[in-house]
Amino acid sequence: MYIEQLELENFRNYKRIKTSFSKNINIIYGENAQGKTNIIEALFLCAAGRSHRTSKDRELININSSRFKVKLIVIDSSKKKEIEYSYESGKKQILINEIPIKRMAELMGNLLAVIFSPEDILIVKEGPSLRRRFMDITISQLKPSYFYNLQQYNKILNQRNNLLKEAQEKKSLLDTLDIWDEKIAWVGAEIIIERKKFIERLCKISKKKHYNLTDNCEELDIKYKTFLDEIDVENKESVKNKFVEEILKNRRTELKRCVTIAGPHRDDFDIIVNGLPLKNFGSQGQQRTAVLSLKLSEIDIIKDETDEYPILLLDDVMSELDNKRKSYLFNNLKNMQTFITSTEKDYFKESQYISFYKVKCGEIINS
Repeated sequence: MYIEQLELENFRNYKRIKTSFSKNINIIYGENAQGKTNIIEALFLCAAGRSHRTSKDRELININSSRFKVKLIVIDSSKKKEIEYSYESGKKQILINEIPIKRMAELMGNLLAVIFSPEDILIVKEGPSLRRRFMDITISQLKPSYFYNLQQYNKILNQRNNLLKEAQEKKSLLDTLDIWDEKIAWVGAEIIIERKKFIERLCKISKKKHYNLTDNCEELDIKYKTFLDEIDVENKESVKNKFVEEILKNRRTELKRCVTIAGPHRDDFDIIVNGLPLKNFGSQGQQRTAVLSLKLSEIDIIKDETDEYPILLLDDVMSELDNKRKSYLFNNLKNMQTFITSTEKDYFKESQYISFYKVKCGEIINS
């Protein structure tokens, strides 16, 4: 899979551009604040349905406009497809081959992408919401139904929480709580099972990559954390029933706090190196190496699942890696289209597999 062409209209600092890319390595270079990361952002937007920098589409609009449009031509092993993502007057519209999609889940999987930026170290350092987002973005690309289940779960969660609040004044509403318990447990069980399977695959692959990156000195382990002690990924009914049992245990506390206590909205996973949690005991270098292991493993999982290599988006990470890790990373770029942003062209040797694009003041020059 690769991106053949990108077209932007009023996206960030770009007024209107159209450019073609190499199916190999594309170096996007230039001084700071010229729009390099905006290119990465536009590409990722069409893969994940959201920016990696903001959750608000209106922030992507050029300051002199009221709308934006991103259009990609994507080639995979079977066909050429066109993805168009636009936003105007508070509404987004996504077209696949000029046909509007009815729900966001239909976008998932049309463009497979893995992004790696300096901010990804926060996956290790910060709270569980970033780690849930990491899981959700990857699984959603592999299974659009998972993305749909996430949307449904969040709707049910909000409705159930509202019911818990309203029941403080209107006790008769408690009679409907069992219905919402079944709904949230059924959809939640799907999410938990997929996350459990994903983390098990991620752990197995990233353990090997981390050994290689650290000269066999560090053992990486990843442990999924949810409210259920045992999860039979082959038995959704069992997971759902355990979910309902947990809800009933928490019923009194939930009614006091007016919030759903247990569920995948509180999931997390631990990243452990040599038996110690990396968040608390790892150096910045160790944390960055672990994230690199996760991202490279993400590529392998997508390739194994879809038989397509994803697009790799490397946003200003080369300056963050030492020479050994840069070399290891480049050795993993074979067979996949890669976009790398950098302030320095001289980081990279001239090669038939590398194309250079200079970015200046919202313009792209193929150099």
